[in-house]
Amino acid sequence: MTWLLELPIIDGPLPWIVWTLSAVAFVYLLARPPRIRWVLTALIGLLAGALVAFATIWVVEAFNLFGVPLTVQTDAWVVVTFAAIGLAVVNLWRSRWWRKVVAAVGAVLFALSGTLGINAYFGLKPTVASFLGIVVEHPIDINRPTGSPTPRPTDDPDAGRPVYETWTPPADMPATGTTGTQVIPATASGFSSRPAGIYLPPAAQVADPPDLPLMILMMGQPGDPDPQYVASVLDEYAAAHQGLAPIVIVADQLGDESIDPVCADTAKYGNAETFIVQDVVAWARANLRIDQDPAHWVIAGYSNGGGCAFKYGAEYPELWENVLSISGEEYPGSEDPSTVIDQLFGGDAAAFEATKPASILASGAHAYPDTVGIFTVGGADPVFIPAAQAAAAAAQAAGWQTTYYVIPDAGHVLDALHGGFEKGFEILYPRLGLAAPAS
Repeated sequence: MTWLLELPIIDGPLPWIVWTLSAVAFVYLLARPPRIRWVLTALIGLLAGALVAFATIWVVEAFNLFGVPLTVQTDAWVVVTFAAIGLAVVNLWRSRWWRKVVAAVGAVLFALSGTLGINAYFGLKPTVASFLGIVVEHPIDINRPTGSPTPRPTDDPDAGRPVYETWTPPADMPATGTTGTQVIPATASGFSSRPAGIYLPPAAQVADPPDLPLMILMMGQPGDPDPQYVASVLDEYAAAHQGLAPIVIVADQLGDESIDPVCADTAKYGNAETFIVQDVVAWARANLRIDQDPAHWVIAGYSNGGGCAFKYGAEYPELWENVLSISGEEYPGSEDPSTVIDQLFGGDAAAFEATKPASILASGAHAYPDTVGIFTVGGADPVFIPAAQAAAAAAQAAGWQTTYYVIPDAGHVLDALHGGFEKGFEILYPRLGLAAPAS
């Protein structure tokens, strides 16, 4: 069954097979003797389907059902799909049994084609498993340290020097990083999470690796704790920096991609916050060869995860001095605050307000002597641009060293994610001791 879950639905042959079969079915269903009655019937079916598509698009946009505006590409897929299904429906009348069978099968193929096309455009669900929100486990050898971390001796000549200056890669170091999964015990939280994704850079895979920076990354909602996107960017950086890169834990802050625990501990959805800030952190400290200095730790996130990263960075500066929010929400729960207040905070609007990153920053409860905040957003993402601007402004007002960066022409999907990582690591590499400071 695993092979089916791991079937590629973006880059593999499956989408092209489905699209080809759909095209054949469409041509067959359209090709009937060109009598006036049939021409009118076919046009009615196509137009009716298109009208249903436009109505569907209007509802989605009016109620912001996906949290982001639909693009021209997704609108086109919806219209073409519904129009083709309309053609299939009108073929069910006044037709032979085999045409009815082709019409029924064709309707399924058309729906599947549209789904695969829209999914391919967004680019964030590469397999059947990821599309269904299932994490297929691939346990990874994390090269666990044999003892507890110990401070570097004060007489060590390398003490205080950044790792890029002290590291010499061995001849047998792999050329690229490796990814896999790891079940992180929910010891303190009891939170039900999916297995975390892990990225180990080349320098972490050798017999005597250096202590490397740690990044805890959270993806969007719906979304999966998939390390492949950050791995693709970090492999490029590692190749240019002697195999050095942060070790990344892609942690699951959702538990179930269909729900949003708003990065908090709630009775309804469990202790999502405790899971990230206690369980994941404790597991990383005990099991990974990481630098224990919070100056070399990053809390990061994309979309929903970006809002979480901003909140945790504001709330726990003793853990993370570096925050990377890629196309992030201004605050967790921003898509539907009234429902969040009602269902997760028992109607207590003040309690919800206190959890917002801007409120935490302005409260004076925490000091931020050396916190870096990086906020990126796609230039073609009108919903999240104001969120990123507001988040960056709040961080700047709290004294963070803040970068706000707009990725040219990017929307809210893969282009924004990739561009956000690129900009983030450009700033973070010198900060984390992985590269020389920019001149």
